[in-house]
Amino acid sequence: LQVVQQALEKAQTEDPNRTSLIIAHRLSTIQSCDLICVIDNGHVIESGTHTELIQQRGAYYAMLPKDNL
Repeated sequence: LQVVQQALEKAQTEDPNRTSLIIAHRLSTIQSCDLICVIDNGHVIESGTHTELIQQRGAYYAMLPKDNL
């Protein structure tokens, strides 16, 4: 897990203009991404930054462990 997180952080810092598509089940993996899209049944149902999605209190918020808020 830590190796994956380090690789993602390295990719972001080496080329900040890079576009990457990350599919993740662990939300901690994507919290620092510029844009997070929540997909349900093949459709994007929410998108935004980690902070924006928490403020919306929708599907993304419901998936977060409550001790992380």
